[in-house]
Amino acid sequence: MKKKAEKISKYIKDSNYLVALTGAGVSTAAGIPDFRGKNGIYKSNKYDPQKTFNYRYFKKDPSHFFEFSKELLSQIDNLEPTKTHNYLAELEQKNILKTLITQNIDGLHVKAGSKNIIHIHGTYNTGHCLECNKKYDFEWMKNKLLQKNELICQCGGIVKPDVVFFGEPVNEIDRAFKEVKKADLLIVLGSSLTVQPAAMFPLFTDATTIVITKGDIGIPKKDIDILVDTDLDSFISRLNI
Repeated sequence: MKKKAEKISKYIKDSNYLVALTGAGVSTAAGIPDFRGKNGIYKSNKYDPQKTFNYRYFKKDPSHFFEFSKELLSQIDNLEPTKTHNYLAELEQKNILKTLITQNIDGLHVKAGSKNIIHIHGTYNTGHCLECNKKYDFEWMKNKLLQKNELICQCGGIVKPDVVFFGEPVNEIDRAFKEVKKADLLIVLGSSLTVQPAAMFPLFTDATTIVITKGDIGIPKKDIDILVDTDLDSFISRLNI
């Protein structure tokens, strides 16, 4: 691990255009379960993925997603960025990391201080009514979920947070692909690379590609230059800037 950490640190130091992609594994140390990990949402059976994160099902019965969102937002104010969140923010502040692409909707990258972020799966910062398109902010949605377990517009329509569901196009994907194409170093952190289109990024770029995550990944290992299967925060602590 020490040699890999030294090698990756050198890649980061020598890079001209570093782009990072983060997945749910970045936030597990903050207390947010990932999806496909050993203790992830899919393995726990606490939430049915198709009933919770499918757009067509949400329009029919949003209660499953509202229950998930209430649990997340009830603890969001008390969650702190992990070592990995803070490390990426520091890389950006030093003008080493040019763009951060994240699949996460928890807002911890922003809390850590990162600014140039592409939230391809959206965020809870805003929401809108599916009937009249009235806009709502984070505080309104959080308070309504905690008080009433639902998000209902003044017109009676369902309010959907602006996060990306299965069956919806992801956000800013053209910009994300352009950034990945410009990169000479792509680092993937805490993502299993099984969800499209983010899983395509390592296949799309000519950059040196490093993946640091715990568990199996969904793309061929031959398409990755360095793969580190370990606890993310522990390994990040070994990296130098």
